[in-house]
Amino acid sequence: MAESKVIESGPVSTGGVSHHPIFAVGAVLLGAFLANFDTRIFSIGLADLRGALGLSFDEGAWLSTAGTASQIFIAPAVAWMATVFGLRRVLGIPALVYAAISLMIPLVRDYNLLLVLNIVHGMLLGTFVPATLLIIFRNLPMQWWLPAIAIYAIRVGFTLNSGTALVGFYVSHIGWQWMFWQDVIIAPLLALFVWLGTPREPINRFVLCEADWGGMLLLGTGMAMIYAGLDQGNRLDWLGSGTVVALLGGGAVLTVGFFINESVVKRPWAHAEVLLSRNIGLALLTIILYTMTSLSNSSLAPNFLTNIALLRPEQSGMLFLLYAVVPMIVLVPLSIWLIRYYDVKLTLIIGLAAFAAAALLGTQLTHEWALGDFIPMVMLQSLGQSFTLLPIVIIALSNSDPSRATAFAAYIQVFRLGGAEIGIALMGTWLRVREQIHSNLLGQHVASGDADVVGILAKLTGRFASHGEGLAQARGIGTLASLVQREANTLAYIDGFWLTFWFAMAALITVSLIGNAPKGPFTPKPRG
Repeated sequence: MAESKVIESGPVSTGGVSHHPIFAVGAVLLGAFLANFDTRIFSIGLADLRGALGLSFDEGAWLSTAGTASQIFIAPAVAWMATVFGLRRVLGIPALVYAAISLMIPLVRDYNLLLVLNIVHGMLLGTFVPATLLIIFRNLPMQWWLPAIAIYAIRVGFTLNSGTALVGFYVSHIGWQWMFWQDVIIAPLLALFVWLGTPREPINRFVLCEADWGGMLLLGTGMAMIYAGLDQGNRLDWLGSGTVVALLGGGAVLTVGFFINESVVKRPWAHAEVLLSRNIGLALLTIILYTMTSLSNSSLAPNFLTNIALLRPEQSGMLFLLYAVVPMIVLVPLSIWLIRYYDVKLTLIIGLAAFAAAALLGTQLTHEWALGDFIPMVMLQSLGQSFTLLPIVIIALSNSDPSRATAFAAYIQVFRLGGAEIGIALMGTWLRVREQIHSNLLGQHVASGDADVVGILAKLTGRFASHGEGLAQARGIGTLASLVQREANTLAYIDGFWLTFWFAMAALITVSLIGNAPKGPFTPKPRG
């Protein structure tokens, strides 16, 4: 394995401190934000993309799945690749290829070619986040670690809340193509910063010759298949679909094969023993619970405004930009200060409590809620994003074994991406099932011949009297049905907020079980 040295129990892989650390920080900023922006923009703008390219709903869904599955396939191996080939080769060259593919995608009309390009696009994108995290520890002075990790961590909240406004701007003003063409400018800049901010490194031929290719392929393929099954599960009715069963079953078999492989090969790439530390296991569980409770910000609030309030991204985007993104400018430095001088667990508890409070506000939801009603919730979610992911990352890194940094990096990427997809799949299914239940329960109170129902139908039919008696009655019934469905959907979103509240409670309990980390570079400094 490549040499490592330990400075107060913190991992610093060989690679050398950068002579131009400001460019290294720029690479961290661009790489981390580019990956999350592109993923968020694609998910929000998928409907516009389908319309522009003439894709069916199924084609759009598989396009989205393929792009993210390829990220999951490559992400666990990026730390190993950087150890062997160096960050310039792993991050700089893919950034240039990524820019070229981003230029091509909006110009392609053949679906099969579009699917292939999207898979390669996603695979290249999957290198950015893990590689930029490595830049921090390999090429930055230790006093820069905490602010740089803060940039890495806050990218999630920043992109989640600004992506809606950005998609709205592109679609309304300069064209949907810029959802991809922005990368033609940003990705080469990332490559330049990597070239200037990281030293040239020789290929580590010893590690390359001892590569655990089987382990990397088994874990990457297994996780990608499980992700694809989860992503398509809600749409294809889970176990009622042979495709979903094959993806989930095949992925599970490959993942089991990975753990067997790691226990028998001479030089395991990511041995499972790295997960046996109590604090590491609890930190990784907290990452999953965080992704679940943060769905109130990433999914429930924006989707309610889209699906129930019927607002376009350009109409709702400013809400999240002004009341979530702008407060982070103040909150993130405060989070860094608390971690540096007080306690990382206290910071994390504040963030999770803010998410819990935001979820409780969401349980008071009605169909009449407009943008202004969401302001207190969005501000609490901003506090939660600023005070949650950064301390989770710090806790995990503080308890990691420097001699197994590559294995730890592989697992943290699996939990980062896998946890997000588990949350999205769970919430999608939860909302669908709860909407069906509420629709059935509400429908039982809308009985034919009931005096109240007859009165409402008479009023609704009167609105369409100019269209003729038969058509007016049909439209009145259709309007009543849509009102029932709207209320059922609103109740389902309330249940969704309750679910995120209980995930926040579970996360708080998990954090309370995490012990103190060994003394290291992230240990709070004395004030004075």
